[in-house]
Amino acid sequence: MDAQDLLRIYRKMMLMRRFEEAAAKAYTERKIGGFLHLYIGQEAVGMGVIEAMQKQDSVISTYRVHAQYLARGGTAREGMAELYGKDTGCCRGRGGSMHFFDAKNNFLGGHAIVGAHIPVAAGAAFASKYRGDNAVTVCFLGEGAMNIGPFHEGLCLSALWNLPVVYVVENNLYAMGTPVSRHMGLDDASVRALGYPMARATVESTDVLECYRAAKHAIERARNESLPFLLEFKTYRYRGHSMADPQTYRTKEEVQQWRDKDPIKVLRARIEEEYPDLAAEIKAINASVDDEIADAVRFAEESPEPDLSTVADYTYV
Repeated sequence: MDAQDLLRIYRKMMLMRRFEEAAAKAYTERKIGGFLHLYIGQEAVGMGVIEAMQKQDSVISTYRVHAQYLARGGTAREGMAELYGKDTGCCRGRGGSMHFFDAKNNFLGGHAIVGAHIPVAAGAAFASKYRGDNAVTVCFLGEGAMNIGPFHEGLCLSALWNLPVVYVVENNLYAMGTPVSRHMGLDDASVRALGYPMARATVESTDVLECYRAAKHAIERARNESLPFLLEFKTYRYRGHSMADPQTYRTKEEVQQWRDKDPIKVLRARIEEEYPDLAAEIKAINASVDDEIADAVRFAEESPEPDLSTVADYTYV
């Protein structure tokens, strides 16, 4: 990637981070209701994977979905308005934090029920193979979702039917507040792929470019050979499972160890090392992202609530 590619990726990752921080602030001010699950610390995975995708490919994800929505082309305005439950949101205020959806960008939604979307990803990949549209489905999931029935169902069908799907496991070391050692007993979660069987890989990095390269390999293999892939990333969330999480299950020292290798800091250091003359551009990007997020918050606060007469709209297609 050249300098402009790196700056574009840096800007997107900063947008993801600042969006989540603004959402957390609004939640504490009770401007956002329901649940709020933040992605802060995991940006290298979502950005690296989605950067490796093509326009016709589809994304389907979990309830920790805002940053991936932005990486795939969603706007901060429509995303923030959705969090506020406004009619200008990406789902007209019907989805809220856990159910972002963006059809124009083939973003097939966040899903609140753990693991329930994994067979849906297999279905989307089956549709792509049936149509012959050369598209790959990328399914994000947490390592906690690997322990329930729909994980087996989705991967079994994907291997049986040779589907063009990549399952991206964001192993942030905790299923809610339960550490991996207590619910999986595995250091390498990708070995679960051997039971189906399908190709697998594990990436231990907070470098977005390493994440990109691993995802590129898996996605192009799925596209060219119509074969599924299980790609595990070791990552970490700095915030709790949700805003209601007191985080008593981990130490401040553990969190700080991961903050020291923050994915945005890693990328910025790479840019500064390879292109030392870009300091002014980085500063300008930071300012423009802050302006974009401030605009998104204003837009959300000033947008209208959905009209009560439309309460039953979009319930059925």
